[in-house]
Amino acid sequence: MEPDIISPKDVADFLLFECRERGEVLTNLKLQKLLYYAQAWYLVLQNKPLFTEDFQAWVHGPALPSQYQRFKNLEWRPILEEVTMPKITNDIRSHLTEIVNVFGIETASALELMTHNEKPWLEARKGIAADQPSKEVISKESMRSFYKSMK
Repeated sequence: MEPDIISPKDVADFLLFECRERGEVLTNLKLQKLLYYAQAWYLVLQNKPLFTEDFQAWVHGPALPSQYQRFKNLEWRPILEEVTMPKITNDIRSHLTEIVNVFGIETASALELMTHNEKPWLEARKGIAADQPSKEVISKESMRSFYKSMK
């Protein structure tokens, strides 16, 4: 397995920092969806994962367990924890900025609805009731192939 290009924590910190710079404070739900789309589109555009940790097909859409746990105690409240801009390459900075430009304008609920209508999450939850918890992995390959077909 390839080493992470960047840690999930650094991606989350970038997204939190960048959104704050634009006047928005993220909730854990919205952060999860931005992390998901950051990984999905990196898989499509670079043909490799941004980080190795897998997303799981949770009730409210794709979730990255390490970053969910980091902010779990906040529940639905905004993430106000101090974060600093991580040291990342210009290519990754550009990619994540584009993710914020495209997906950051959507509400958390809109992003959740989007993921609920897309094949990777639906496939991972096949046969699981809508309100039933799941730790089924959303495969990177399903993400890459689905979003590549949308490119």
